[in-house]
Amino acid sequence: MATAEQVKALIESHASNDETRFYAVALQVAAKAARQGHRQWAQALRDLVDRSRQHQKQLHVANLGTSNELVGILTSHQPTYRLEQASLSSEVASRLDRVLMEQRERQRLREYSLQPIHKLLLLGKPGTGKTFTASLLAAELKLPLHVIQLDGLITKYLGETAAKLRLVFETIQQSRGVYLFDEFDALGGERSAGGDVGEIRRVLNSFLQFLEMESSDSLIVAATNHPQLLDHALFRRFDMVIQYPLPSPQVIKHLLRSRLAVLNTEHVEWNQAVKACEGLSHGEIVRIADWTAKNAVLKEDLTVGTDAILMAAKDRRSSILRDAFND
Repeated sequence: MATAEQVKALIESHASNDETRFYAVALQVAAKAARQGHRQWAQALRDLVDRSRQHQKQLHVANLGTSNELVGILTSHQPTYRLEQASLSSEVASRLDRVLMEQRERQRLREYSLQPIHKLLLLGKPGTGKTFTASLLAAELKLPLHVIQLDGLITKYLGETAAKLRLVFETIQQSRGVYLFDEFDALGGERSAGGDVGEIRRVLNSFLQFLEMESSDSLIVAATNHPQLLDHALFRRFDMVIQYPLPSPQVIKHLLRSRLAVLNTEHVEWNQAVKACEGLSHGEIVRIADWTAKNAVLKEDLTVGTDAILMAAKDRRSSILRDAFND
């Protein structure tokens, strides 16, 4: 049956709306029950987790009104993360707090003819939390997250991309939500680039015009790993530009501890573990922690030591090098 630590983890994860951790602990309880011979009860718990997960996958999004026209352009869902769950630098967290405050007080600001922050440009290396930020903002403001699929937006036909872009901005105006343009450099590349085609330049000009005129209650979030490719005119069109650094040692430790919280980590030498992860992104560190946790669960030993984390970090670095070499 569940240990005291697992019960505590279940309550904490439920209170913070951390579904991933809640389900992980519940499945650990089921696995332990099965090992103790309570197989029927364990299967019932697994089935309950599966049904709950399926229910959470249902979309709770605003009625976009023009859904048929937006098929292949927008994907939508309702995130449930909370800002306190994120492992972000203090500067990034502070700036996001400001965005949330202004959004929550947007009516009061507008009484004084002031516009709340609602156009964000996020810059940083892959895996540093840019896309996750859009989910956090949507969850904190209880808004749907709409992700603009650039492969569905950008076409080879003259004028069609600009028409689709206009439709997206009309939807932004009509239906409040968080709208994410990920890998934004594909749309916002420098207009003077020598290899660029006229259609893309026209699309960028259209985007600049739409963004300049945009004054809805929605949040527009653009994220890129390649800020050097962006047209300079874009930067002044956004209310706030946020740089995402690689995680500091403090953030690395927080990430590892939070992802391994359901396991026994009393024997971990955290300084060594943190040093093994320095220079990696938030996403890579999460993968290291999850790999370590899964190894422990599969071995039916819920105690994690320093060597297990060091081995996972070494393996992840090797994978990154292999991927880079293959590219």
